[in-house]
Amino acid sequence: MAGRRRKSKTGRWVGRLLSLLLALPAIYLAAALIGSLVPVNSGWKEPAGGTTVYIADNGIHADIIMPVKALGLDWSRLIPRSGFAAVPANSTWIAFGSGEEHVYLNTPTWWDITPRTVWSALAGGKRVIHVEYVSSPNYAVREIRLRPEEYRRLWAAVRADFALDQQARPIRIDHPGYGPADAFYRATGKANMVRTCNAAEAGWLRLAGAKTSLWPPFVNGLVWRYRRTAYST
Repeated sequence: MAGRRRKSKTGRWVGRLLSLLLALPAIYLAAALIGSLVPVNSGWKEPAGGTTVYIADNGIHADIIMPVKALGLDWSRLIPRSGFAAVPANSTWIAFGSGEEHVYLNTPTWWDITPRTVWSALAGGKRVIHVEYVSSPNYAVREIRLRPEEYRRLWAAVRADFALDQQARPIRIDHPGYGPADAFYRATGKANMVRTCNAAEAGWLRLAGAKTSLWPPFVNGLVWRYRRTAYST
């Protein structure tokens, strides 16, 4: 009888553990929905004039596209074109994305996704920043116009996410990139299922003072707040 009671008790604990494991995805999705609907900087209104930045969306994560030069701020001084294979001369825009190292470096296409990269995205790992010089933001889906002080804060927020060497320069990762005009750099902190690429970019916009979502781990939870570009309509 004692053996049966022990087995029954063990079975109950196993059942509770399985129930918890099955409930975790539902809890995560519910939290993601709430975090995407709850705004921060809720009183912010887009100005009639200012500097426009763009958001590109590949269905999984977003990139923020900024002018290489604007308001006296020059990304090419911090991230020189010489660190890239072949940046076209007309590349006056620069795109930033952030994410987990294994996922970014090892999945140039969807077909390269493996169970290991999925696990890395969920469990977490080193963060990297993907940088690409582009000639036009015409592949973007959304746009945001910022006041000068907001743009400067956004610029500072993105810059602060780069890990720096002893000469205060971003640390380029020895990786060929996805093409001739992009590269990867070390970032601060870790990336995981909480600090996703989209949540990190919402953090940049929050620090800029723009209205954004509290916690949007999925790309739709970030981009829905902003105007569609002329390219996407």
